Formats: sequence, structure tokens, C-alpha cells
Amino acid sequence: MDSRFRENDRKKLMNKVVIKELDLNGRKLTLETGKLAQAADAAVLASWGDTVVLCTVASKPLTQDMGYFPLSVEYVEKYYASGRITAQKFIKRESRPTEDAVLSGRAIDRSIRPFFPKDFQAEVQIIVSVLSYDGSNDPVTLGFIGVSAALSISTVPWNGPLGVTKIVKVGDEILVNPELTQIVSADLELFVASSKERIAMIEAKGKEVPEEVVFAGIKQGHEGSQKIVSLIEEFTKEAGKPKQEFSSLAEQVDEVILKEVKEETKTRIEEALFDETKKWNESTGDFIKAELSKKYAEKLTSVQIAGIFDKVAKSLMNDAILVKGKRVDGRKMDEVRPIEIQLGLLPRTHGSAVFQRGTTQVLSIATLGPLSLSQTLEGMMGEGTKRFMHHYNMSINPFSTGESKRLGAPNRRDIGHGALVEKSLVNVLPSEQDFPYAIRVVSEILAANASTSMASLCASTLALLNAGVKLKNPVAGIALGLLSNDEKFQVITDMQAVEDFYGEMDFKVAGTVNGVTGIQMDTKLEGLSLEMVEQALAQGKTARAQILEKMNEAIPVAGEISKYAPKIEITNILPEEIGLLIGSGGKTINGIIARTGAQIDIEDDGMVMVSSSDDEAIKKALAEIKAMFTKVEVDQEFEGKVVRITTFGAFVELSPGKDGLVHISQMAPQRVERAEDIVSVGQVVKVRVTDVSPEGKIGLSMLFGDDRKPESEGRPSGRPGGGGRDQSAGRQGFGGGRRQDFGRDRPRRR
Repeated sequence: MDSRFRENDRKKLMNKVVIKELDLNGRKLTLETGKLAQAADAAVLASWGDTVVLCTVASKPLTQDMGYFPLSVEYVEKYYASGRITAQKFIKRESRPTEDAVLSGRAIDRSIRPFFPKDFQAEVQIIVSVLSYDGSNDPVTLGFIGVSAALSISTVPWNGPLGVTKIVKVGDEILVNPELTQIVSADLELFVASSKERIAMIEAKGKEVPEEVVFAGIKQGHEGSQKIVSLIEEFTKEAGKPKQEFSSLAEQVDEVILKEVKEETKTRIEEALFDETKKWNESTGDFIKAELSKKYAEKLTSVQIAGIFDKVAKSLMNDAILVKGKRVDGRKMDEVRPIEIQLGLLPRTHGSAVFQRGTTQVLSIATLGPLSLSQTLEGMMGEGTKRFMHHYNMSINPFSTGESKRLGAPNRRDIGHGALVEKSLVNVLPSEQDFPYAIRVVSEILAANASTSMASLCASTLALLNAGVKLKNPVAGIALGLLSNDEKFQVITDMQAVEDFYGEMDFKVAGTVNGVTGIQMDTKLEGLSLEMVEQALAQGKTARAQILEKMNEAIPVAGEISKYAPKIEITNILPEEIGLLIGSGGKTINGIIARTGAQIDIEDDGMVMVSSSDDEAIKKALAEIKAMFTKVEVDQEFEGKVVRITTFGAFVELSPGKDGLVHISQMAPQRVERAEDIVSVGQVVKVRVTDVSPEGKIGLSMLFGDDRKPESEGRPSGRPGGGGRDQSAGRQGFGGGRRQDFGRDRPRRR
């Protein structure tokens, strides 16, 4: 650190507290530095309302070549921030990050990464710690602002600052940086990161929103970010530290060696691009870099080789696209690669589909289950469930890029791509009432040549339709690339791997024939112009229509639900009757499950879902449930089981949770001294209803025809006011998959 600036200057800066404030949508936004985490290169305490995050930056010189810029962004949720203790029984401290935390860190990373100088070589770690969360002000938005401010005042070279704005459309109303409680039923959620002039990153989730509406939101988001950029600039003037010095690649490498390596790199790239025996895929560039690094190990580092390689590859790509107007594979700039589709590949799964676009190939598998199999979520923001899950597998399929690697857990990229497909599909799924299933889709990447996430989206849509899921509309996606120079730019449709790696943009847009359902955009440039964004949206819409046409040819409507999938039937009871169905400690509902073999789930509104792969089990369970809530009337006849014997008679179960009392005088035509002389526990007897009191007590008789004793049918039985009754004493248990759904499927945050 001593080489970066004088020690006395460092001490002065460490002791100087700087605070800047801004009114952001009616709530005070505050940036503060100089008080907390003074050992970090830079630390900013950012607050918005009662939400508070601490954003820190730390860096150190590289001790060995990594072959890439080692930037890491960690978004850390703390349970104490919202006054919670985790519901886990044995582990009470924060452990692995939630999926939302991973996605939040990735969004910040993708926004800030292009603004680091290309020749800067150091390890940089950014940590966003959520210290206080008020339930209204978005900690992700605040974390982004805090990171932008922390990088701006740090010694790390960075060409910011950036601002961020969340745009939400609810009906006809457009909300700018709304409170989280306002976006529950949003038609569009848009997250836009911007510099003064350009768009740095876009994320969107929508309900089939037209492109022109999305573009208007992006422009509004860019405009809204400018006051945050200005705030950070003012903050940096007072709190900023001198930036670290670094040398460019040209300064580091001998001119003769640089020229030699450039020539060889160019030759190797051109050979690989036009190799008919082995198409360029996502690992081809890494193979060439590794071979060059080995050859020039005594003269150049792997980082220097990578820098030379990337500059040469980008120069070749720019020359082909912008000067010659020609793509590597000869396609037009807006042309989609050939598409192949195969449905129902796997015979015992509930739904499956293979989607291949060019040499990118994805197999997606859909699995259906009862709602009780929805994913339970827990995090800083509370608990809930998620009915629809999409999982993307590429890191555990290294063969997809022709590589051999050790298999491990899904990485952050897998999680991010999986979530993009999930949010692009969730708004076209049928409602729980219309389709009461938990749904899991897994996308296996079998061959990767760019845009595997959008291929996964197409394959997932096809697999869902193959599984019998009646989507509101099919969803498709496409990735757009970009090449540009100081004079012009060219958006390219359906880029392949080489165009992705050495191009300047990855603009993924998903949607239906009606509009956009999801967007994820990042760039290697220091932002995109609005003209570039508008052109990408237009080309994406055209390409999406072409892909949807191919998908519609393969499967125009949803198929029948697989015979291997569980069948689900629905009945409804009154909410106040839920306790009766559950029974004390779950005894009633678990008894039905045990007797019938069916699974039973209950919603808070009284919707009861009975599921099983056996139709007969569903029928039996439904019959028992309906019998429980059938109104009992005088003279109805039942066959019931004796469940308890007393000195004054026997209790007979008419249906689960509903008993009636046969008084000893109504058991036989003759006088009966002991009930045990006539019946025994577990015996099934035929009974007739003689009385139903206003309180629900049920009187029964075992006498029929000439044996009836009308004179004693209405008499009090047992203890004063005796007689059977509905056993509905509250909700004392949640047997059979009782679901406490706190609305995780609704839009919540990133």
C-alpha cells in the first residue's frame, strides 16, 4: 500500500469522515466513509430509509498469473439485518449464500467489470454486507450504489461512477425506485445501470411487455441514474484517494516479441475459425492461449498472452464484421442458425425436449409433482415457497465444450443462467388453481457454442408443453452480439462462441409473440448507446418470432399429462373447516393419507388438492373428504366404525373427524345393560341419524323398521347435552403437506 500514496496522506484520509445525501424517491439516501472498516482500501456505508449496507473494496498485487482479471463481488445477507434468527434447527449462523444473494452479486459484477482498465492486473474483492433491512427499500439497489461509490473513492483504477435505477410498471402506472411492497403485482420490473452517457447493464422481468414499452423504461432508467452519478462524483471529490499506477501491455512486452506473438496468434485463430473438423466452441480460445503460454513461457506471462490474444481476436472480428460485412460462418447479420427440435426423447420422464440451434444443443426435462414439493425458501427477507424451479447444468457437463474437468457443485454462472430462464417463464405458467402442480425443469447443456441460456429457455418451453403444462404463450429467447468502432456499430443476431468472446455485448432477450418476459444484458464496453439497445431489441423481436414459429411447428399445443406424472384433483372447503380436515396434531388428514395412499395439500383459502399416480387412491381420498363436509340430516343412513364405547352408548365415526352417538337405548329392540354386549371397538355398524343439534351434535340409532323406538330417539344422551359432534377444535397440526405459502412466486426482488 505504501507505493500507492504517502503514509501521512493515508492517515489523513482514514480519519476524514465524508457524508453526502440525496432525496431518492422521497426517501433519504446517504453515503458515508471514514468511520467504519478503515483497514479496507475503501469502505462506504450506504443507507436508504432504514436499509443499510456496508460496501468494501480491497485489492492486492497478483503473486502469480491467473489468466484473467480476478474480480469477485460478494453480496452477503445477514439475518440480523431484518431482526431474524434462522429457522434451521442446528445451524444458526449464516452459511452458504442464498440464490438471490448470488444473483445480486452477479448483477453488480456484470455492471462494474467493463469499467476496469483492460491492462490493470491485481486481485480485487468487493463485499456488500447488508446490515439493516427495513422491508421497503431495496438493499440490492443500495448495494450497487454503495459499490459504485466505494470503487470511485478507492485506489483501484476504475472508470466510473455508475448509477442505477429500478423502473416498475404496474398497470398504466410507471414507478421509479419504488418501495418493494409496491412491486408485488408488477407487469414489468426493470433494473438499469448507467454511466453519464451509456447503459452499462440491464435486467428485466415482464408479463409479455411490448419492446417499445421496455425501451421507454430503459431510457427513463438511464435518466433516473444521473442524479446518483452526480452524487457519487461529489462524494469522490472529497473522499477520493490517488489511484494505483499500472503499465499497459505495450509497455510490458518487448516490441519484437509482441509482433511475433501477434502474428502467430492471428494465424492460430484463423486456422481454428475455419477448421471444418472441429468447430470453434466456448473452450477453443482457452486451448490456443494455453498452447501459446507454454511456448512463450520464458518470455511472457499467461496474462500477457491472454491480453495479446484478445486484442488480435477482437481486431480480426471487427475487420470481418465492420469492414468486410461478413460473419465467420457466412450468415447474415440478423440470421438465426438452423434449428432442430426433438420431443419426448426420454420415455419415463413427464416431459422432455432437445433444442439445437447451430451446434448449441440442450436437453430439458420437466417433472411435475404436488404443490407440497414446492421449494421452501429462507433468507434475510423471510420464508416462503417457490412452485416453479429451473436448474441449468453446464459446469457438471464439461464434455459440452470438449473439456475434461473435475465435477463439482453448480457454479455462479449455472445459477445465473438457470434463474434467467426461470424468470422468463414464470409469468406464462398456468395458475395454481388451474394447474395445481409444483414444476421442476432441468436443462442439460450437451454442446455449447454460445447462448446456451436462451437455448435452455426454448428447450424448457418445449419440455413443459410436452409434459402437458398449458402455458399462456410459448416463450423463446435469443442472444444478440455487437461489434463497434469509433464510426459505426453492428448488432449481430444469434452470435456463436467466437463472436461472443471477442464481441462487445451479450444481450439476451426472451419473450412471446406478445412481448418481453426477460432480459439480461451486459457488455465489455464502457456501456452501450440507446441506439444500440433499441437496435438489439428490434433484432431480438424478429429472431424470436422465427424461433417461435419453428417451436409451434414441433408442438402447437400442450400435450396430455404423462401417465407417469401424479394426477391431481381439487375440491374446496370453507377456510374455517380446514382445522376439521387436519384434525388434532394432523391425525385426521394423516389418517386419510394412510388409508388411501394419496397426498393431500391444503391452501389457506380452503382449496384441497389430492394427488397420486393411482386414480383409485384419489377417488377414495376425495370420497372421504367430501363425506366429512357433507351436511348430516335426520334419517340419513351410514355405515360407520365404532371408535369408543362408554357406559351410556357408543361413538360411531361417520367420516373422518365426524362422530355420532348411539345411545344404549338405540342399540337393540330389547333392553341393553352394557354397550359391550352389542358392539365392540372397530366394528362396522349400520346407523341412522335421529337428531342433529344446533351445536352439531349427532344422535344415531341402530334400529330400523319395526324395531325403531321413536319415543327415545330425541332424549338427551350420556352427559348433559351428550351426543356426537364434529371434531373441529382448531388447527393443531399440519399433516399431509400443509403449505404455508408466503407468495415467493410473486415478484419480490432480483
